[in-house]
Amino acid sequence: MSQYYLNYLDELESEAIYILREVWAQFQNPVILFSGGKDSILVTHLAKKAFYPSKIPFALMHVDTGHNFPEALQFRDDLAKKLGVKLIVGSVQKSIDTGRVAEEKGKNATRNALQITTLLDAIEEHKVDCAIGGGRRDEEKARAKERFFSHRDDFGQWDPKNQRPELWNLLNGKHFEGEHFRAFPISNWTEMDVWNYLTREKIEIPSLYLAHEREVIWRNDTWIPNSEFLKLEPNEKIESKKIRFRTLGDITITGGIESDADTMEKIVEEVSTMRQTERGNRSDDKRSETAMEDRKKEGYF
Repeated sequence: MSQYYLNYLDELESEAIYILREVWAQFQNPVILFSGGKDSILVTHLAKKAFYPSKIPFALMHVDTGHNFPEALQFRDDLAKKLGVKLIVGSVQKSIDTGRVAEEKGKNATRNALQITTLLDAIEEHKVDCAIGGGRRDEEKARAKERFFSHRDDFGQWDPKNQRPELWNLLNGKHFEGEHFRAFPISNWTEMDVWNYLTREKIEIPSLYLAHEREVIWRNDTWIPNSEFLKLEPNEKIESKKIRFRTLGDITITGGIESDADTMEKIVEEVSTMRQTERGNRSDDKRSETAMEDRKKEGYF
């Protein structure tokens, strides 16, 4: 009797495609949360595979803080146009201008937490009942608590102690009016899995992930990119370093690492030796031991 074996990347791909198809089967108006980062790019690629030869049935939704990397925004726009899918953009700046949120002040001010209100407003405005994200359990301890289908109440909030069991891959997306779900099809992937798959599939990524010369300053134990939003302290100076970014967030909080990895193959080799998590260079996660979980409970990605 012949036997058929999948390698581990094929198994992860198959699981993610199953979850994406379950989302489409169980929800009326799902979207993919898209930031221009590698994980949302991966989820979008998997959605393309899941419904081929048809077009991706999900719109892309991005919460634009106004402090994003220009390269990530350009990549977002180009990909949406290439795929022929609807792009929904929620503006944090608009939330600030209309008094929905108040901007932080000070040296370490960030718009990261302000995304929560903008995201929940966009979900309500567009009547989204499931937002598909690229969160992975290996990223951060709060994300390790997530299920594939993550229930959010009618305030958009997440209760990690009140989530549904997912025995035998049975996913329950039933919800009352006003509630919604987040879905995480690549929950079981690691950073190494992501890079191995992106390399195998020859998936295009923003140049920010590849090592390149950039002006940076040393702050909060990481290299923060110089930008129009950065206010230098007296003891800080701008330097030119060859760096790359392991994760993309606001340009004001995303730290880079010194690296010579200017190809995807070199990134795979570099990641295999890493001992720090990829979010270890995000200053917003250093505010407290429970920074990510606190934001998630309020409605964060």
